[in-house]
Amino acid sequence: MNRRQQSRIESIVKQRIARVTALAGGMISEVLKIEFRNDDALVAKIGDGAHDLRIEGYMLRYLREKSNLPVPEVYYEKADLLLMEFIDGLTEWDSASLAQLGHLLANCHQIGAGSYGLERDTLIGPLHQPNEQSESWIEFFREHRLQYMIGVARESGHLPSRLHGRLAEFADKIERYLIEPQNPVLIHGDMWRTNVIVRDGSIAGIIDPALYYAHNEMELAYMTLFNGVGREFFAAYREIQPIENAFFDTRRHVYNLYPLLVHLTIFGAKYLQPLDATLRRFSI
Repeated sequence: MNRRQQSRIESIVKQRIARVTALAGGMISEVLKIEFRNDDALVAKIGDGAHDLRIEGYMLRYLREKSNLPVPEVYYEKADLLLMEFIDGLTEWDSASLAQLGHLLANCHQIGAGSYGLERDTLIGPLHQPNEQSESWIEFFREHRLQYMIGVARESGHLPSRLHGRLAEFADKIERYLIEPQNPVLIHGDMWRTNVIVRDGSIAGIIDPALYYAHNEMELAYMTLFNGVGREFFAAYREIQPIENAFFDTRRHVYNLYPLLVHLTIFGAKYLQPLDATLRRFSI
């Protein structure tokens, strides 16, 4: 943060900054903990002009208004600056916090809408996420998640032509493996370990959403990736909402093609192997 940026923040909050500490993240912005002389603190995200930080502000406000998820309050938002509540804690789950997370998400997934998608496009990490509204979940997932991100991954240079062809072939036949849910539900959209803040065994905050209305299994599938969340989460979730066995056997693997393609686009070739393994599971 340079002197001009510091002065701007001090002018907005009407306080003098005492200390600035870099925080984890920063994929689309510089992320800082700003401490003031009266011991107050907030988080500042400072953009580089490539991404509009008002999109994240919109998503956080949407979740605060619609759900009981403990997302940070947004104090100020412009395209290049987002100021929000600082939530202290760690990104380490235990049995109690996993169970609490299961209850929180199951309740969030009871918030419905008339169509899949959202009233506006959003972001997942640094990537554009189209949310054109649809009455069909399968067609929404095919076109605006799987086919769209296949194209983005291909343009990034990380997706080889042969794997690209296999993914395109699979996208054409996903209705064999998916179902149309009863209704669209609100999901956080990027729910993994580093986006959940735990303090004293309790969920203190949930950050960095990529929200839209979807099949709830889309969210649950992501939570089985990258070492997963453990039995406590799913047991607690099932106390409020059922989960079909076909989700674990089949559908989670289909849905996880999307986050794997996102990670391939951002981080590169180490995600080729799990994409290949998923397609082999379906004999593609």
